[in-house]
This record gives sequence, structure tokens and C-alpha cells, in this order.
Amino acid sequence: MQLKDVDISKYDTLLLDRDGTINVHIIGDYVRSWSDFEFIPGVFEALAKFAKHFRYIFIVTNQRGIGKGKYTEHDLADIHARMRAEIENHGGRIDGIYYCTALDESDIRRKPGRGMFDDILQDHPDVEPAKCLMLGDGDVDMEFAKNCGIAGMKVDSVKKENGLYRTVVQ
Repeated sequence: MQLKDVDISKYDTLLLDRDGTINVHIIGDYVRSWSDFEFIPGVFEALAKFAKHFRYIFIVTNQRGIGKGKYTEHDLADIHARMRAEIENHGGRIDGIYYCTALDESDIRRKPGRGMFDDILQDHPDVEPAKCLMLGDGDVDMEFAKNCGIAGMKVDSVKKENGLYRTVVQ
């Protein structure tokens, strides 16, 4: 299923994975700077559609590369600022970005742990889990949705490995 084909009618809050859902996932490496960031074709149209429907749109993303010293939180802030600006230029919006830099899988904030969702609920007490939808390209995203008690839907992923692109149908 592609992002633009998702039935959103019963939800008012959208949680999105980033790598592989909004931008091309680089296999074996990280998006370290804006020059590495590449939007997935069709994502602007989907996000513009979602912006008209959802009260909130949040990104929840693991960013282990920071914990490994591959890039900095300043680099990530720059990537996210430019990403948001491009999304807004195309009629979409992102209301908040939650990320985890932990290396340890046991960290509750690292997906599939529910810590980033708990942060959203704390920051936005009007968010109702029953009206939340998580979209992501990986099993960890679906496990995250389950751990949060919210709906989850896997979407097609675009991955880049050795300079070649492939679409992974879930």
C-alpha cells in the first residue's frame, strides 16, 4: 500500500515514521545531512491530503546514527527544518517531530518502545489513542503501534542500496 492510498476517515492524529516512509531509506547508512535526504515520490501529495484531514501530524523516528556519532543533533535539526519547509511548500505540515538517539534497544523511547508516544500524549493531552494511526514501512513501526494501543498500517518503502532504488511492497 502506498501512502496516498491510506483510508484515514476514522482517525484525527497521524504518526509517521520518517526513513522509508517520508524519505528514501538508505540501507547500511544514515541520512546525515540535507544532501542525503530524498523525498519518496508521491509523499508531497499524500501529506497535503493528510494536512486537510488530520488535526495533528507527528513524526516518530529512531535516530541511532546520532548515538553512534555519525551526525549530530544540530545536523538532524537542519534536516528536519528543511524537510518541514519543503512539506509546507507543497501544502502539507508536520506538527511535531519526536526522535530517539539511543543505541540500546531496551530504551523505552526507542521504537518499538512507546516512549515517544508517551511524549506526544504529555505534550498534547487532547490526543486520543483510539483516533491515532501510525504509518510506517517496518515491522518495528507496527510493533510500536501495538505497544501504544493504536492502529498501525504498513506502507510501501523506497530503499536505496549501492546507488540503486527499489520499492518494497509490504
